[in-house]
Amino acid sequence: MSIFAELKVGESLPEIQLSPVTRLDLIKYAGASGDFNPIHTIDEEAKNAGLPAIIAHGMWTMGSLAKLFTPYVADGFIQDYSIRFKGMVFIDDILTLKASLTEKDSKELTFTVAAVNQHEKDVVNGRVVFSKYVSE
Repeated sequence: MSIFAELKVGESLPEIQLSPVTRLDLIKYAGASGDFNPIHTIDEEAKNAGLPAIIAHGMWTMGSLAKLFTPYVADGFIQDYSIRFKGMVFIDDILTLKASLTEKDSKELTFTVAAVNQHEKDVVNGRVVFSKYVSE
């Protein structure tokens, strides 16, 4: 039975804690995404841009947040995904990914989502609409 059959409004999906962010994570993401902005991989360039250190790509963080729904690929798919970037993610940050159900009907579930750093500060928050596969 799907977790979504039993999940009630106000309840949450299991949280995911990521390993500390590494420079290699960001280099690999740069290669995969084509975003080679050096503020994400080169210390001196980040400092020259006025940043305290290298920052993770915002889209890397957003993509990581979608991992909350990966275990449920057999149940449906992310129909809509909107987020706001709230803070920077640095190398060695540890992110916890969270999703709480806010609305539910027979076809869709709406979640508030957040990526929270080790200081309990939201770095990303937003909304996901998950569409369930409907058997006929």
